[in-house]
Amino acid sequence: MDYKKSKAPTNTVTHNILDFCKDTDNIYESVAILGKRANQISSEMKDDLNKKLREFASNSDSLEETFENREQIEISRYYERLPKSTLMAADEFLHGRVYHRNPAKEKDLLDDDL
Repeated sequence: MDYKKSKAPTNTVTHNILDFCKDTDNIYESVAILGKRANQISSEMKDDLNKKLREFASNSDSLEETFENREQIEISRYYERLPKSTLMAADEFLHGRVYHRNPAKEKDLLDDDL
C-alpha cells in the first residue's frame, strides 16, 4: 500500500484490543506483525524522503542557502504531517490489508494432517 494515500489518523486512536486478535487469535503475534509492517513503512518513507532531499544537497556549507530553500522545507513539512508508521500499520491490519502468515502454524497443521 502506498503510504501517501493512507487514510490512517494522524493522532492516537484508542482501539479495542480484541480487534487485533481476530486474524491471529494471539495479541502478541498481532503486535509482532504490526511492528514489522511499521518498520517496512518507515523505511520506505525514509528512503523516499532521502531521495527527494538529495536533490537539494550542495557541496558548500553555506548557512544562508539552508534557510532560503523553501522547496526543501515544504517537503520536510509534508513528511512531518503524514501519519506515523505505527498508526498506518494498525489501520492496515484492522482493515485486512496486511498479508501475514506464520510458518510454524502452517507446519503444525501439516503435521496434524499426517
